[in-house]
Amino acid sequence: MSAVRHRLGDEAVRLLAEDAKLALLATVTERGLPHLTLITSLQAKSPTRLMFGQFCEGLSKTHVTRNPSVGFLALDRGRRWIRGKARWRGSAKQGEDYEAFNRKPMFRYNAYFGIHTVHYLDLVEVEDERLLTTVPLVAGALAARLAALTFAGAGDEALTPWSRSLIGSPSSLKFLAYVGDDGHPEILPAVAAATRGAGRVVLVPTLGRGETPAIGADSHVALFAIDLEMRSVLLRGVFHGWHEGAGLAAAAVDVDWVYNTMPPKHGQIFPAVPLAPVLF
Repeated sequence: MSAVRHRLGDEAVRLLAEDAKLALLATVTERGLPHLTLITSLQAKSPTRLMFGQFCEGLSKTHVTRNPSVGFLALDRGRRWIRGKARWRGSAKQGEDYEAFNRKPMFRYNAYFGIHTVHYLDLVEVEDERLLTTVPLVAGALAARLAALTFAGAGDEALTPWSRSLIGSPSSLKFLAYVGDDGHPEILPAVAAATRGAGRVVLVPTLGRGETPAIGADSHVALFAIDLEMRSVLLRGVFHGWHEGAGLAAAAVDVDWVYNTMPPKHGQIFPAVPLAPVLF
């Protein structure tokens, strides 16, 4: 495990300042379940504060107003990553930070939307930067496929063929979130995954066994999968605990909720949401 600090170091600040990074925010739903959102605008305001700009509507922005405990992870182009915990402290719709976000090239030259709200987070803790190496990712992808053969399929037809392909692809990155004993959601990067039928995902950790004990059996976890073309999907399900076999740790997740994370329309896919009439 990396050392835990209560201030962002210079390298962490520089990593968060990159626009071309992958950043995730883990929040807690009103039912106490983990949720993951892609928040590429996440950056440091100071060594003890973070902020991010909101340009589209999603569940995470509602979650933080009800439960301010969050987790975060950022991965840069050099495969360096950091993760930590924070607490949402409020938002603003104007001011210096609002103007700075909207001057960034991604939003300044976008004819359709810009940042409309800036959210602020107080840092609770952060781990030292680490490097995500390729070998564990490749080995993990193969191990997940082999491990999936040892599990039976689950009943619900939660995952579409497209979602199953994205989750099982060796080139997509998978991130796992769970709610820790302290109430903060935590994120595990580079989890290998394979599907077993349309209702079960089999996970294999790739960062070492020291990363896995905090996830309780029969708790809910969230899995976010994203590929190089920024196509992504989010699912949630019941985690059934790590099982050892032939020197390999693997766990099954029975999927009970799937969410489309891609614009222009975020929304729940499974269970299907009934169509409601539009009244004029």
